[in-house]
Amino acid sequence: MGASHSGYLSSSSCFGDRNLSNPGLGDLPEACVALIIEKLDPVEICGFSKLNRAFRGASWADFVWESKLPPNYRVFLEKIRGGFPENLQKRDIYACLSRITSFDEGNKMVWIDKRSGGVCLSISAKGLSVTGIDDRRYWSHIPTDESRFSSIAYLQQTWWFEVDGEIDFPFPVGTYSIFFRLQLGQSGKWFGRRVCNTQQVHGWDVKPVRFQIWTEDGQYSSSQCMLTERGNWNHYHAGDFVVRESKSSSTKIKFSMTQIDCTHTKGGLSLDSVIVYPSSCKDRLKRF
Repeated sequence: MGASHSGYLSSSSCFGDRNLSNPGLGDLPEACVALIIEKLDPVEICGFSKLNRAFRGASWADFVWESKLPPNYRVFLEKIRGGFPENLQKRDIYACLSRITSFDEGNKMVWIDKRSGGVCLSISAKGLSVTGIDDRRYWSHIPTDESRFSSIAYLQQTWWFEVDGEIDFPFPVGTYSIFFRLQLGQSGKWFGRRVCNTQQVHGWDVKPVRFQIWTEDGQYSSSQCMLTERGNWNHYHAGDFVVRESKSSSTKIKFSMTQIDCTHTKGGLSLDSVIVYPSSCKDRLKRF
């Protein structure tokens, strides 16, 4: 029985030219390995590619990465790069989309989540419509290393607070969440350590801020919350929207954040950006 089993191994072409009496992972054909790793997420695939030559070769298979790319990745690339790069393998395209790419004069950034392949987008404060933003008595742009965009908008004081924005982007089918990245206080450095000045923070505990989003196909969401936590960046959930199969290649969304009760002033707020994240990935939003 043992001799018969050994003979079977020596005659099998599945294991190549290795020591067939003790086959290992390296003896698996690349095609078999590719079928296995196709079920993994991109980070796991890259990790397994370091095991041996078979896994490394299989990790470059186009069909493995085709399933990880957004279905409309061609339109996606044309939107942010002005054209589709030819002669690239699917793994190269995935790597390209995973890197944060700026567009719209540097006011927007887009990338895909490395684990899920979901599309993420961020809009800087300079890419938003902010009431009174050009009046330095109320607002100022402050350089900082705590923002992807290297600067934030800081509100000293105002009676009428309103921030509006609009997105027109080819999001793949799915459910997405919109967040405002805000901080009560102005952060800086003191002897190399992060500090946050909250002396100007006032008025946000009197009335709630209202968030709203609208989509071109009639979706609407509205919510309210008080801004209470000082000294740290927080992602405030403005609402969700769903992208469905459509003849249109692009989705248009409008959103706003307002506190327009003029019975009191409010100030000391840092506005960094608005972020659109796949709802399934929103727990991975990172602080800077």
